[in-house]
Amino acid sequence: MNTNYLFLLLALPLLLTLIACQNDSDRAVQSVVNPDLDQLIRNPISLRGDIDSSQLPIITFEREIIYFDTVSTGAIVEKFFSFTNTGTAPLWLSNARSTCGCTVPDFPRDPILPGEGGEIKVRLNTADRDGYQDRPVTIYANTIPGRTVVRLRGFVLPDEPES
Repeated sequence: MNTNYLFLLLALPLLLTLIACQNDSDRAVQSVVNPDLDQLIRNPISLRGDIDSSQLPIITFEREIIYFDTVSTGAIVEKFFSFTNTGTAPLWLSNARSTCGCTVPDFPRDPILPGEGGEIKVRLNTADRDGYQDRPVTIYANTIPGRTVVRLRGFVLPDEPES
């Protein structure tokens, strides 16, 4: 009786393996090829450090510095930095950061194709601020260099003291 169980224990995995490995010509393996994948992954820098800029996105801003009018403390200032991808590859913005929590940038998440443009909205909250304001916003993208700085500048009038 022990040999029957031993035979079943050995034969069952072998039988399952044969069934699972049968040649089924009706089911062909389909491979998924994304022709745009090679467009996303490229290294334009050679071992010598030379840069091939002919296959890169280039972010070109209409203005890198925007001045806002004189405003009172507490005003919300919203400005738009318009840009164009003047390169030959899709432009991806990965992040936009300011040095202070009072300045909040909002940038497009979709790729910007060559020749197309976009806008980065920058919102400045002037609460508890007065005097000359110079707020840099760093844009991170798949360009060389990978960072571009734009600036929002203006003057905030202080609150008048109450008498």
